[in-house]
Amino acid sequence: MKERKEKILELMKDDDYVPMKAKEIAMIMRVPKNEYREFLELLGELELDFKIQKNRKNRYRIVDKKYYDGIYRKNQKGFGFVRMEDQEDEIYITKENSLNALNGDRVLIEIIEEKNKIKSAEGKVVKILKHEKDTIVGIFQNNKTFGFVIPDDKNFGTDIYISKKDIGKARSNHKVLVKITKYPEKGKKAEGKIIEVLGNVNEAGVDMLSLIKEHNLPSVFPEPVIEEAKRCGNYIDKKDIPNRVDARDKIIFTIDGEDAKDLDDAVRVEKLENGNYKLDVHIADVSYYVKEDSLLDQEALIRGTSIYMLGRVIPMLPRELSNGICSLNAGEDRFTLSCSMEIDKDGNVVSSEVYKAIINVTERMSYTDVQKIIDESDQEVLKRYEPYISDFKLMAELAHILKDKRMEQGYLNLDIPESKIDLDIDGKVSNISKYETTFAHEIIEQFMLIANETIAEKFFWLEAPFIYRVHEEPDIEKIQELNKFLFNFGLKIKANKDNIYPKEFAKILEEIKGREEEKVVSNLILRTLKVARYEAENKGHFGIASKYYCHFTSPIRRYPDLFIHRIISMYLKENYDVQEKAIEKYRVEAEERAKQSSEREKVATQVERESEDIKKAEYMESRIGQEYEGIVSSITSFGMFVELENTVEGLIRFDKMGDEYFIYDEDRKRLIGERTNKIYKIGDKVKIRVDKASKLLRQIDFELVNVKSNEDF
Repeated sequence: MKERKEKILELMKDDDYVPMKAKEIAMIMRVPKNEYREFLELLGELELDFKIQKNRKNRYRIVDKKYYDGIYRKNQKGFGFVRMEDQEDEIYITKENSLNALNGDRVLIEIIEEKNKIKSAEGKVVKILKHEKDTIVGIFQNNKTFGFVIPDDKNFGTDIYISKKDIGKARSNHKVLVKITKYPEKGKKAEGKIIEVLGNVNEAGVDMLSLIKEHNLPSVFPEPVIEEAKRCGNYIDKKDIPNRVDARDKIIFTIDGEDAKDLDDAVRVEKLENGNYKLDVHIADVSYYVKEDSLLDQEALIRGTSIYMLGRVIPMLPRELSNGICSLNAGEDRFTLSCSMEIDKDGNVVSSEVYKAIINVTERMSYTDVQKIIDESDQEVLKRYEPYISDFKLMAELAHILKDKRMEQGYLNLDIPESKIDLDIDGKVSNISKYETTFAHEIIEQFMLIANETIAEKFFWLEAPFIYRVHEEPDIEKIQELNKFLFNFGLKIKANKDNIYPKEFAKILEEIKGREEEKVVSNLILRTLKVARYEAENKGHFGIASKYYCHFTSPIRRYPDLFIHRIISMYLKENYDVQEKAIEKYRVEAEERAKQSSEREKVATQVERESEDIKKAEYMESRIGQEYEGIVSSITSFGMFVELENTVEGLIRFDKMGDEYFIYDEDRKRLIGERTNKIYKIGDKVKIRVDKASKLLRQIDFELVNVKSNEDF
């Protein structure tokens, strides 16, 4: 079908082509009579896609205007932006030119004004190709004769009218799931029918359930998928042991957080006689159990990744696998796909081997206990793990070597602490703080990084079909914008369009290490960088200064890891002599799976961020009026954002900055007091009072109390 469409377009693009009727085109293309109806449908689809058009005499020709399709992102004020695939810049769409498109819709646009030095390109929506959502989560309000739903997505653009017959059992202030029956048009609101009542807005767990429904997340596994997982059993198949390297007699550890249940990586380090290190990274052999095109595989592909919301996880695989036979539980025989690396004293991998193994983890370690062993700070822990102290010391030694080498290459060690949000038994926030990491975390991170690089490089040179983790260099325009911020700190990244090196960014991070503005500058650099994604083509990873990189180490929770495990297993089975037919098959799949995985990762990131926003706002609702010290994290044309020590961020609008009128200096991204010339810039310390907080709006507003000089802190 796609081929025939292309042939129709080729015919019409020919210089000798004159507009023709459908039958004439069919005759030229020798369309059989029994396929004519299908041919007419293709012409109709091309017309709907604005690729061809009919004149008044029903003769077809190529559309002379150029149209683009993309995803529409609506602003609460009515205007919006369209992002096109593989394009960094978005197209601005006024409210009048939006055609009532909703947030997330796929639209067809024409460019009505090209980009220039002053403003971005402007477009006009000519057609809504596909509405992104047919269901919406929101708060129901009853108005006796009818009701309406206020969407949680504030950019959706319209309340949803609910007729009395479609209200069901919903009551005012219930969170509900609405099926859209009519989309908004010509000033009329959307209409819908309530299909599920989630509970009262203040009921425990309803906030996270609302997020699940809002993003249409597959939170429950279909019964056939669970049954397939159960058939994998709780014990390994002993018949496959002879086909594997038996490493059950080796001392091997998992190192994770105390609450982790899906343990998919285990490590071992030993010192060789030549002075080099041998690092074994054992990864759960999930592809052994999740067969290609099985129900488990299909479900894992749909999910793409595990999603970690506060208080609950939406896993990629059923717990029968993720917490069971695939989890590298201590004292249990487990199948792995393993990578052994010989690493010299400078951190270079001098040789490596990939193989199937069977292991039995010696001890399930926590980051906390490993750090205590390294620091020799807890005698009880030291006594408990006395036989393995030298193993952990050796791990720390190798991790330091690997990190030092990585830093020399320009690894961007962005010190941006995550939020640690504690919930009580009712799911309410009891405390918010920084998530503290230690060098024990660094050990596992460095070991996983080197394993991912080693695997990626090996299979790149084999020209195998593969999925890589790609992080391209930032645009020079973004770096120039960043330098406007860095100017305030006396810093500058040296770069031009031909020479953008991670080492230049790394120098800045090293220079501000330990300074008060370290966190703010790290955040600014993070915003400048492009978003990492999955691709079937290797393009390197800017952030970790690596030419070859993939995700190999978490097949329980990421589909790309599972997919490349399947590729690696095939190459091992065929002794690296894989048939061209199989290579081509997986090459096509790699492109499709990479795209799908990148899309699912975006959703997961958004959900995880929104779950934090909800809980942070909930936490601050009970702290209105309290005062805190914070750092200005962002300057905008409508105010400034301030981040507190506990990672909570709020907005100070201009009307909450005292009596003075402030001018927004866009070039230097700072605010200047019109009367006093008082300047606010990123990194400034300020004292704030919590003014407003709304869990429902996911917003926190501060007001300025006063500003202290650095000497006052």
